[in-house]
Amino acid sequence: GTGNPAPWNETMRPGDNKWTMTIFGRDADTGEAKFGYQKTPHDEWDYAGVNVMMLSNQKDKDGKDRKLLTHPDRNGIVYTLDRTDGSLVSANKIDDTVNVFKSVDLKTGQPVRDPEYGTRMDHLAKDICPSAMGYHNQGHDSYDPERKLFFMGINHICMD
Repeated sequence: GTGNPAPWNETMRPGDNKWTMTIFGRDADTGEAKFGYQKTPHDEWDYAGVNVMMLSNQKDKDGKDRKLLTHPDRNGIVYTLDRTDGSLVSANKIDDTVNVFKSVDLKTGQPVRDPEYGTRMDHLAKDICPSAMGYHNQGHDSYDPERKLFFMGINHICMD
């Protein structure tokens, strides 16, 4: 994964700041990028989502075996991608207090922002959840394939 764009002041760097905040799938033999999924385009909260990426093999709703990558991001969303092609399988809030995004559009992969919690210079946002520390920080997580459960360490800190 790649980290956050700079400077943190979002007004000074318009656009998505492409390839920041991105999960890359690479060919292990050549290093060639196979796919890239940007989790937080134009990250204005300093989430730097380079955290752990857990690999699992699981059955989907149709009973088909899938090779998955699950990433609990500092932005408060747990992403699951098909690790063979980078397609977004799910993107769910860690808990209901995540308010910077209303949801993630599974068709486009884009987060639906709540402008009330933006950090632009002409707006003083209060109770932004998660804080810059993120709901998930650098701690490592684990996956139990027998129980089909992920175990994650979570922060619950908001900011102004």
